[in-house]
Amino acid sequence: MQVIFIKDVKGQGKKGEIKTVKDGYAENFLIKKGYAVVANDKNRQNLKIEQKKKQEEEDTKRKMAKEMKTSLEKETLEFQVKTGQGDKVFGSVSIKQIKEALEKKGYFLEKTQIVPLSPLASLGFHDVELVLFQEIKAKIKVHLIKQ
Repeated sequence: MQVIFIKDVKGQGKKGEIKTVKDGYAENFLIKKGYAVVANDKNRQNLKIEQKKKQEEEDTKRKMAKEMKTSLEKETLEFQVKTGQGDKVFGSVSIKQIKEALEKKGYFLEKTQIVPLSPLASLGFHDVELVLFQEIKAKIKVHLIKQ
């Protein structure tokens, strides 16, 4: 019997996959527990519609991420930091501080999307990578200046 998985089932299939499984397993476990539906014409059509909708959403997110990348790469964030002897910075600039500075400029990102390429613990310019969407990444400059 062919089924369409509507949830991931470890070792069997992922959501959206169509697979042939034994009739008893399909009826008594996969369909009964809500992991899959019978792969009839109606369900196949629904799957195609769902996949098309998902692709359109992904394309929209990708387009927005590319637009955001071009505007973000023009930005430079400045932080005034306290320094000690020899201009050593006390502590470092955190991801949370970068996130808050970006929010003030109108960019709303998650902490996990911000990846410092080096510790932000010395004066000067530093690169920070922002993962906007899957393979789309932007680099911004963070400038640490003496307070």
